[in-house]
Amino acid sequence: MGFDVSGHAGYSEAGSDIVCAAVSALVINAVNSIEKFTEDETSCVSDEDTGSITFRFSETPSHDAGLLLDSMILGLEEIEDSSEHEEYIDIIFKEV
Repeated sequence: MGFDVSGHAGYSEAGSDIVCAAVSALVINAVNSIEKFTEDETSCVSDEDTGSITFRFSETPSHDAGLLLDSMILGLEEIEDSSEHEEYIDIIFKEV
């Protein structure tokens, strides 16, 4: 289980793109919180140039890690549901 984030939002120019900044803040905070507040074993690979993050759990996430992921998803869905920002973010869930 895990998630991938890729690309830049394209809402505005780099450095002033509020959609990209919001997504980045939510995702980075979730990753940091899982690493700091849980004992889940994870891996994270990121590339600032492409705006990509690949985050994986070694095993099924703990309750606390799941709650932190749910919080991240809630924030991302709120951005996606905004009529002003919806075209700049796509959330895709896949079961593998």
